[in-house]
Amino acid sequence: MDRKTGQLTKQEIRQVMLNHLKSLDPVEKKKRDAALIQKFLTSPSYSNHQVLALFLSMDFELDTQGILTQAQKDGKTILIPKTYPKGKMTFVPYNKDHLCLSRFGIREPNQGKVVDKSEIDLILVPGLAFGASGHRLGFGAGYYDRYLADFKGKTVSLSYAFQRLDFEVSVYDIAVQEVIDDTI
Repeated sequence: MDRKTGQLTKQEIRQVMLNHLKSLDPVEKKKRDAALIQKFLTSPSYSNHQVLALFLSMDFELDTQGILTQAQKDGKTILIPKTYPKGKMTFVPYNKDHLCLSRFGIREPNQGKVVDKSEIDLILVPGLAFGASGHRLGFGAGYYDRYLADFKGKTVSLSYAFQRLDFEVSVYDIAVQEVIDDTI
């Protein structure tokens, strides 16, 4: 806890959110995921964009497989992130046959042509917590903040309601344009 403000530090918030996400009842999580994904798939953010960059979720995160499956059916171009040392990240076309586990335990491509960020319409940005102004608290490595610093397209994050809270942001934190949560 920060002695000056009495608020939880970013690292403490990350841990609280990870614990909460990992403790969700699997049946309840599946229902919440389905509702949140449906909310996203019926949004203008999804329908108005053709080239979609999304992350392949870990077990405790919102399951992005439903988005990926629908985007394929809708004929959208799907890109997924590839990470490199020193916080560098790119996006390449999704191919289920060219996936490996990264050093972070995340499925990512092991090959594929890098797509220039100017060709990406919409990025679905992961996070552990989301502030009212669209700022997000990720896992702490800064990959998305670096990538989004000069990204000109649309950014959206999907969140459970309990992930919405205020926290201190730094000049390096890049806000997403829209956060869609599971409130009605």
